[in-house]
Amino acid sequence: MTGTAARQDDDSWLVVIDPQTIFASPDSEWGSPFFADAMPRIRALAESFGDRVLVTRWTPTADRSTAWGDYFAAWPFADRPADDPLYDLVPEAADLTSRPTLDAPTFGKWGEIEKVVGAGAHIVLTGVSTDCCVISTALAAADAGAHIALVADACAGSTAENHAAAIQVMGLYPPQITVTDTATVLAGR
Repeated sequence: MTGTAARQDDDSWLVVIDPQTIFASPDSEWGSPFFADAMPRIRALAESFGDRVLVTRWTPTADRSTAWGDYFAAWPFADRPADDPLYDLVPEAADLTSRPTLDAPTFGKWGEIEKVVGAGAHIVLTGVSTDCCVISTALAAADAGAHIALVADACAGSTAENHAAAIQVMGLYPPQITVTDTATVLAGR
């Protein structure tokens, strides 16, 4: 962890990746055991960003004639309509922003995020799962020229090992991606 963050000013956006029941519930096959620890940090960050908070949601609407068909065959519990309560935001995330959620049937959410924040944006990235949707979003954003402050302690991985591995990989992308923590980001606000 570098202890620094991407530029923290009025141009930065907080992005919260997929704070949904499917990733938070201990009863879900995709539930992160670290989600409950990350959520208070995400809330503290959201309070400091005011109206510049975006929340994403993964939806199971991908075309089943593609590799997504194989994916849902491997994870049949998740093959439900997008309006199933499993895909709802957790109650702690429901009021993080007044903006509508950015829904996408892809791991990475950069395409939807970029439509709001623009190219070359400065984003502070949090959410779940570090080793799937967060890393997919971060790498695409970095490739597109965005500046990302990845808040490692405000992300939740599928396992501690997978979280650490994803953080390590994203840490290989400076200066586009800077790994930081909640306290450092809040101190810079």
